Amino acid sequence: MAKTSIYIDGYNLYYSRLKNTPFKWLDLAALFRDQIMLAHDPDAEVMSIKYFTAPIKAAYAQHGRASEHAQTQYQRALLAKYPDLIHVIKGFHVFQPTALPAYVDTVPASKAHVLPVWMIEEKQTDVNIALHIYRDVAQGKCQQVVICSNDSDLQPALQMVSEDFPTVSIGLIMPLRENANAEGKAPNKRLTQLAHWVRSHIKDVELAKAQLPLNVQTKKKPATKPAHW
Repeated sequence: MAKTSIYIDGYNLYYSRLKNTPFKWLDLAALFRDQIMLAHDPDAEVMSIKYFTAPIKAAYAQHGRASEHAQTQYQRALLAKYPDLIHVIKGFHVFQPTALPAYVDTVPASKAHVLPVWMIEEKQTDVNIALHIYRDVAQGKCQQVVICSNDSDLQPALQMVSEDFPTVSIGLIMPLRENANAEGKAPNKRLTQLAHWVRSHIKDVELAKAQLPLNVQTKKKPATKPAHW
């Protein structure tokens, strides 16, 4: 029975798989532990699920304060339902002005024609995932790491785990749709070449079966599924 830790890139999961779907109120344990891992490795003992994200800024969110509130409710629900299993690790967003080449159809990008824009960037997520993976393995907390991300920035961490701890199994669950190839998306080869096994997509039916209750009891008032989700 392999002790297993799961690491979820919240930004990647949301924008590559959950956006524009009715499945955002996602029960991470019900999806990753009780469906995907149970089918792939029924003997795996899931010790922790780490969810990496950054607080939404209402001024830049599609639904303003409602988006900020939705994220808070979701994290409250996860932590209340799985206080000893799920851990939320937060980075932050950077907003600053910069200049980028203007887009002109059929014309190559040029530094001679740039426009001022606001740069909105999530910070620390990748490095947090990488450090948590390596530290958990180094401290002997897990014999298998499973990563839900398609971000090549994680390649160095997986490479080091592979070299320094060759007995540790590396699994990848790609936050992609079943028809991702038809949409021009594919599992990142820089990551897949380092993995012992790869799940190339997450099915709609799996997401539908892994939804939190509309109201999740907490120590204070219940965490409620946002209306626009």
